[in-house]
Amino acid sequence: MGLLYEVGDTVTLKKVHPCGSRDWEILRVGADFRLKCTGCGHQIMVPRKMVEKNTKNLIKKEK
Repeated sequence: MGLLYEVGDTVTLKKVHPCGSRDWEILRVGADFRLKCTGCGHQIMVPRKMVEKNTKNLIKKEK
């Protein structure tokens, strides 16, 4: 079984964003993910498959 992604978690992806950050906050989960760059605040929509393939680390949000 793969990782369990939830809204509010932070993922570290393999590729660096142009602002220099690798960490993204998950804003929406489903067939597509909405991610927000923790460095500059830029938001993107990407397919679930791309996120699952390129995730290096998953940091769960504090409850």
